[in-house]
Amino acid sequence: MATQKSRNIVPTRAKATPPPTIPATMKAAAIDRFGPPAVLTLHTLPVPKPGPREVLIALHAAGVGVWDLEVRDGSWRPYGRPKFPLVLGTDGAGIVAAKGARASRFRIGDRVWAYHYANRKGGFYAEYVAVNASHVGRAPKHLDLLHTGAAATTGFTALQGIDGALRLRRGETVLIFGASGAVGTLAVQFAKRRRAHVLATASGRDARLLVRRLGADAVIDARSDSAIAQLRKLAPDGLDAALALAGGAALEQCLSLVRPGGRVAYPNGVEPEPRRRPGVHLLAYDAVAGPREFARLERAAVRARLRVPIAAVYPLAQAAKAHARLERGHIFGRLVLRIR
Repeated sequence: MATQKSRNIVPTRAKATPPPTIPATMKAAAIDRFGPPAVLTLHTLPVPKPGPREVLIALHAAGVGVWDLEVRDGSWRPYGRPKFPLVLGTDGAGIVAAKGARASRFRIGDRVWAYHYANRKGGFYAEYVAVNASHVGRAPKHLDLLHTGAAATTGFTALQGIDGALRLRRGETVLIFGASGAVGTLAVQFAKRRRAHVLATASGRDARLLVRRLGADAVIDARSDSAIAQLRKLAPDGLDAALALAGGAALEQCLSLVRPGGRVAYPNGVEPEPRRRPGVHLLAYDAVAGPREFARLERAAVRARLRVPIAAVYPLAQAAKAHARLERGHIFGRLVLRIR
């Protein structure tokens, strides 16, 4: 059974122990064909061997994202022609168990997080993953590996939206649309780190309370009849910027309050995409990983004392249940697979 974790957003830092001797095989949640959640089953597979520029990570946790659902059902194929069994998962955290000769930035036993959306040696729903060292960073010291494993993909998406695409500045008023989700909960905190005036949207009392606890100055329900009137009152001079993490009519109404010269950013994959408006800069972006990006994310996470809301934790063998829960929607924070 999954364990609920939505209120446990201030983790206690845990000391990681060096990984055990590397076995020949590992458990992994993988698919043998595209289809519904039930096609995701536990497999016994060979432990991947790291190449010269790669590290082998003994994973403690892996994040579960909506993009994983699209890989599972075949609607998104980042690997091109798939090679089954296909191990899913784009990010996770654990301990460096082995490394190639040119992966000199890391040592055996380092606590790390990693992100790679099309890793040829398999995804992160596994006991081990071999990944290019450029897609690996040192885990923030204040987070345990469970919470760190939930935060790489979503952390990059949130930080690169706030700092990169929007270039948010101190004193600006920003709207985080879809603030209770896995990306939005982190984006609120990164925006507050910039000392911006943060307005957010979230539906339901629990979601609004969570977003306020994470630092939002005000939270509205974008689906309510009074949403635009509330937003006008909260931002009488208009919005300087908006990060759109969901699309639709409610978003378009909110974006009508972005002032001339303002900015709107959204990650690729948000549908429907926000409409262009005269005088408003609109930018789509993808989360990008690299050594510099990981260093920036680690610094930002530490400075913001980043809290990572986890909606529920599932064992690796129940990855299919995690997918089924994600398909039902309305999740506050992120779902995580506990591997060790």
